[in-house]
Amino acid sequence: MQTETYMQQLEESQKQPITFKEIVWAIFITLVSVYSYVTYGTLMDIYEIGILIGTAISWIWLGRFWPSMRPFTYWVSALTILALWSYHNHGNVFEAKDTAFFLKFLVSSESATMWMSALLVLATATYFFALFNKSEFTAKTATTMVWAAMVFGFVGMMVRWRESYIINFDYGHIPVSSLYEVFILFIVMTGLMYLYYEQKYKTRALGGYVMLVISAAVAFLLWYHFDRGAHEIQPLVPALKSYWMKIHVPANFVGYGGFAIAAMVAVAYLFTERSLKKNPESTFAARMPSLEIMDDIMYKVIALGFAFFTIATVLGAMWAAEAWGGYWSWDPKETWALIVWLNYAAWLHIRMSKGWRGTPMAWWAFIGLFITTFAFLGVNMFLSGLHSYGEL
Repeated sequence: MQTETYMQQLEESQKQPITFKEIVWAIFITLVSVYSYVTYGTLMDIYEIGILIGTAISWIWLGRFWPSMRPFTYWVSALTILALWSYHNHGNVFEAKDTAFFLKFLVSSESATMWMSALLVLATATYFFALFNKSEFTAKTATTMVWAAMVFGFVGMMVRWRESYIINFDYGHIPVSSLYEVFILFIVMTGLMYLYYEQKYKTRALGGYVMLVISAAVAFLLWYHFDRGAHEIQPLVPALKSYWMKIHVPANFVGYGGFAIAAMVAVAYLFTERSLKKNPESTFAARMPSLEIMDDIMYKVIALGFAFFTIATVLGAMWAAEAWGGYWSWDPKETWALIVWLNYAAWLHIRMSKGWRGTPMAWWAFIGLFITTFAFLGVNMFLSGLHSYGEL
């Protein structure tokens, strides 16, 4: 019933007449895509051209399906152009990051990442402050902070992409290769997914909980940056010099983001349920979404994450066949990816076939976070294999 209702809403939204703003949006994305091809087409193979076209079409659709992505993209584009302009107009491009004002304090990859990190930590505290003080203005402020953080995070990735070519043309790569880069990707993917569901369900009460897992990722990122110097751009290992990376890794992290959100919504669900059991008139529970809504969000984000994680796993197998000569080698990363897939496949199967809801599924979603975290990070820390390029 929930799936049917969602599909009906999607069909109704697609039947809405196209507005002038949507036409401008489509023209904007098309022009950016054409410019990218004209400027960098000689560096692309046929598969990368296909990825560019597919990304443009998907982004146009996303802007129609979720209008908030339009101003987000405009802001990202403007700040990225500012960064590229600053590099282009500085006398010594290698010193620009440390001397050009906008790069040093705002839009270099490092500066943008620091802004993203600070805003997300502040947003976490602000969401909880708003929840316990019932302040709608404060909650809106927290949401604005997260949107701003997502802009800076995305700008940081885009500018890092350019910086990799500035440092050494042979180093140039899309910034989703190292553990440092994919942590930024995870933060941005998870933050944007949360913002979508915040708008869809019209509640900000879950913001603090979801931001906790994102702030944990920020803490790791900052440690990795300052203690290990992981922000330094390094050349790619040969296996990563492939168009597969451009589609496999982002799809993977939509999955990770969905699973992380589900786990934190599960935490909110369990706290709310416990509060209601102690006191049916609980003021805390009254501030939270209903248990039914939180249960529905868990289901939706796990279903979305599972779909993308499945696609990523298939793409990873195809990439492995090209890079290492076999679709599957029981490498630790592959094995744990399979464990994650089986875990959420079982979660969805039990929910849809047996009708399980509520507390057991919330606990399962929460425990799933630890399984996912080990697959994402633990394998890199404690195991070795063909994916050893992600070690700490």
